[in-house]
Amino acid sequence: MPTKKANTKPPTQATLKAALKRADELGIEHVVIASTTGKTALELASLLPPRFEAVYVTHHAGFSEFGRNELPDSTENRLAEHGIPVLRTTHLFGGVERAIRLKFGGLGPAETIAFTYRTLGEGIKVAVEIAVMALDAGFIPYGKDVVAIAGTGSGADAAIVIRPAHSRQFFDARVKEIICKPTDW
Repeated sequence: MPTKKANTKPPTQATLKAALKRADELGIEHVVIASTTGKTALELASLLPPRFEAVYVTHHAGFSEFGRNELPDSTENRLAEHGIPVLRTTHLFGGVERAIRLKFGGLGPAETIAFTYRTLGEGIKVAVEIAVMALDAGFIPYGKDVVAIAGTGSGADAAIVIRPAHSRQFFDARVKEIICKPTDW
């Protein structure tokens, strides 16, 4: 059975550059990026040409510690200076269903979908998830392709072109292209 490489840092800069290059080639204007601490989102901000609109999706309050946001206020303020709004909300594939699993056991449909996407890598699963979350929150336009960037652990190692659907019509979402993903996750 393959094992994860210890202490390998995702190729964040290469992933961000590949994602922006492909978005530019396709005329895509919206980028959605996942990050816990905001570090990867700030890296994107430093590379983001003015024609792009980006939204940063992070964990909901209380994700790792009840009542606490993981994103420091100072980082959120720096992202705002770059015009990048922060979406802090319950994960599409988690939420109440995860609470039921943790309390009573079993695996529901949403987590089954999540585990299926993970066969392509954690970053791909997260990229699909954040695109739908951003659409549901009104941060990106309906019916348009976007580039979604995410990672496995820390940094970014996956990027996709996706036309997300609202969560209530999740199966209408279309992953149109995998720009990059790790080969040894």
